[in-house]
Amino acid sequence: MPINKQPVDVVIIGLGWTGSLIGMEMTDAGLDVVALERGADRTKEDFLYPKPADELKYGVRLGMMQSPRTDGVTIRRNSGETALPQRQWTTFHPGNGVGGCGAHWTGVLYRATPTELSMKSFADATFSPGFLPENMVMQDYGVTYDELEPHFDLFERIAGLSGQAGNLNGEIIDGGNPFEGPRSKPFPLPPLPRTLTDTLFTEATQSLGWHPYPYPSANVSQAYTNPYGMQLGPCNFCGFCSNYGCLNYSKASPQTCVLDALKRRDNFSYRTQCDVRRINKADDGQTVTGVTYIDGDGNEVFQPAKMVFLCSFTLSNVRLLLLSGIGQPYDPISNTGVVGRNFTYQITGSVDMYFERHQFNPFISAGGSGQVIDDFAPDAFDTEQHGFIGGSYIYTTQGPGGAIGGTRVPPGSPSWGSEWKRNAQREYGHHMMIGTTGSNMAYRDCYLDLDPNYRDPHGDPLLRMTYDWKENDMRMTMFMADRIREIVDELGPDYHTESFHKVGDQFDPSHYQSTHLTGGAVMGTDPKTSVVNRYLQHWDAHNLFVMGASNFPQNMMHNPTGTVAALTFWSVRKIRESYLANPGPLMSRS
Repeated sequence: MPINKQPVDVVIIGLGWTGSLIGMEMTDAGLDVVALERGADRTKEDFLYPKPADELKYGVRLGMMQSPRTDGVTIRRNSGETALPQRQWTTFHPGNGVGGCGAHWTGVLYRATPTELSMKSFADATFSPGFLPENMVMQDYGVTYDELEPHFDLFERIAGLSGQAGNLNGEIIDGGNPFEGPRSKPFPLPPLPRTLTDTLFTEATQSLGWHPYPYPSANVSQAYTNPYGMQLGPCNFCGFCSNYGCLNYSKASPQTCVLDALKRRDNFSYRTQCDVRRINKADDGQTVTGVTYIDGDGNEVFQPAKMVFLCSFTLSNVRLLLLSGIGQPYDPISNTGVVGRNFTYQITGSVDMYFERHQFNPFISAGGSGQVIDDFAPDAFDTEQHGFIGGSYIYTTQGPGGAIGGTRVPPGSPSWGSEWKRNAQREYGHHMMIGTTGSNMAYRDCYLDLDPNYRDPHGDPLLRMTYDWKENDMRMTMFMADRIREIVDELGPDYHTESFHKVGDQFDPSHYQSTHLTGGAVMGTDPKTSVVNRYLQHWDAHNLFVMGASNFPQNMMHNPTGTVAALTFWSVRKIRESYLANPGPLMSRS
């Protein structure tokens, strides 16, 4: 028999960024809140030096990630293939434990632009009839940049964002990003110190007439106390950012920015090793009653709650909705249903350059350190003449410089032995990288559903990903590759190597791209094409709210965390202002 817990006002599934922020807001409203985390506890003490500075454990063996053995996903490129399970996390790295991806992320913190939030409207007004592919599925978020701007700003102050404004209340500021949406306030902190890679990139792109600016970084440049009273120390450029917890308390994370303040509240508690299996529907089919999970001892537990917030990773959000039977699953053949629809990823590419004349000291690095250009954002130039819709930012960053990840050898080198050692010793510190991260449009045949063949240890179907690159995205990537080659020509390295996709390439899940998976539970204003409404409230259960990058109708070129957080605050404000006093649908289905 299941163990029945005492009812609470709110249950949160997943204690990462969104779960932590919702915990603060809901406890502040006087509600009793319980958060359930599938993985282990991770406190700031777990990040004490030298624990995180273990490249083999965290950088190679991915010690902060989910286990594919228990939380895997199957992948295929089209419906004619049989999906196979991921045995290792290669193409993306879903986090595990308290803090989720917010504990191991790099710390690059962007806002969506006004255009990225309204791509359908932008496309309808900009592109010739018939130009866009028939199988491309595009829609607006249903919320505007102006509505989200105060919430972007709030999260940036919680994270202690370091950077340089480029558009302050409509005034374009030199040294910032002139293509960003207008900010109401400057960045909380100045940019991180410059590195040699930053300087070379800035000089080269400025000579080409472009507009470099410093990465908006959640690795804080100065000592900082955030609105919750949480203190962060200035980044010391140790190089252990992506895949690591921050040993200097300099990288914004739920642990450094939210959780210690939240844990002090009497009306908040959290439980770890709780694997949520279902969100329970009420008999009337209009609401949910709580969640059922398996605890660390293998017991089945039912936690009743008046409100449920689904705040896990994109893939986990979609899978749990499908397993719970909440919302109609997407069918690509009939083009009906919503759960699993509009799944997108990101397109990346890079060059590595070797300079005998430069020593970059790669052991001095920070994940959010670098320079960027947005001159090729979706609305910054005429993409139609180049055969695509979308855009990319182009950047440089220094790191990681660890003994494993920072080792480079020239093309043709053996993979081991004395010659490899000589090459590695000679070339260490002489490499500079330039990369591109691009938008990804949604397509009718790219989606998520439950796999008919593979199951997890509890006997439930794994999530199946059907996804492949499309010609539009490859044309965009090839265009960006040419722009990077222009920068390479300006810099004049002794040699360089390239890694870019081209038209005809297929998605290869054996190579890392990013952990920026989006869609599958998208937001919108039409229940026929969205899982949640513009306030992230489920159309079919008014006391269920779904948070995270699974809300994105298509993927932007910018990193998603800032937009995820802003949408969270946008939703919670509406809940506090309207829903708590009068529970029910916040939007009409018509």
